[in-house]
Amino acid sequence: MAHAEAANDEVFADVALHLQDLVLDSADVDEFLRDLAGYAAARLSSPDREVFCGVAVERHKKATAIAGSDPCIRTLDQLQDKYGYGPGITAMRTTDTVLVSDVSQEKRWPAYASALSRQGLFSAVSVPLVLGEDIRGALSLYCRRLQAFSSEDIATARAFSGQVSKSLRLALRIGRLQDTRDSMSAAMKSRTVIDLATGAIMAQSHCSQHQAFSVLLQASNTRNMKLKDVAATVVASIPGSSGISTYFDE
Repeated sequence: MAHAEAANDEVFADVALHLQDLVLDSADVDEFLRDLAGYAAARLSSPDREVFCGVAVERHKKATAIAGSDPCIRTLDQLQDKYGYGPGITAMRTTDTVLVSDVSQEKRWPAYASALSRQGLFSAVSVPLVLGEDIRGALSLYCRRLQAFSSEDIATARAFSGQVSKSLRLALRIGRLQDTRDSMSAAMKSRTVIDLATGAIMAQSHCSQHQAFSVLLQASNTRNMKLKDVAATVVASIPGSSGISTYFDE
């Protein structure tokens, strides 16, 4: 099987370039995963065997990101997330490839196996994605045929997932940077409007900055409003304040 995987690495030499384009063209991680699932299904299907693809990624303090090449695949992966078991979940958590040759004989995940069968999917294989210490992922392939995945097909899926892992790590890193940027921008805007409101109260009440901020804080607690929303109300009440902006160039 090692020889087969090495050969597949050469076959999939173009995959990295295509996935890099997907990373650059995607607005966020969810869009990248959707495009990836569709691309994987098309690339790994053959004239005599159509496969469907699902991709799932678990991140710390975030909901599991799920995408599928078909709506039913996304639903199936959501069921895995709900049940807490299934081939994709097992592949993620054990970092081992998981094969379902015949769903009618599957005893490990009875409820999930029944869901697969109802969708007319009778075999599956899930391959772990190597994404980092605090991130787990899996690429799952499904087929309407029984025993659709041979040892060579599994080697192919592993080689493909190796290329996927590299690009997905890049997409996730970019996503984290975007999240950090958005959080910092929101924090700066909130801080600015609070400072403007504090200054307005200081001018109107002839009080110290600490006293003005205490007035805002008390209003926030009394009205059960966020501090920044109270501050925005104060700023909006200042004559000529319509031209005030908290926009920051990036």
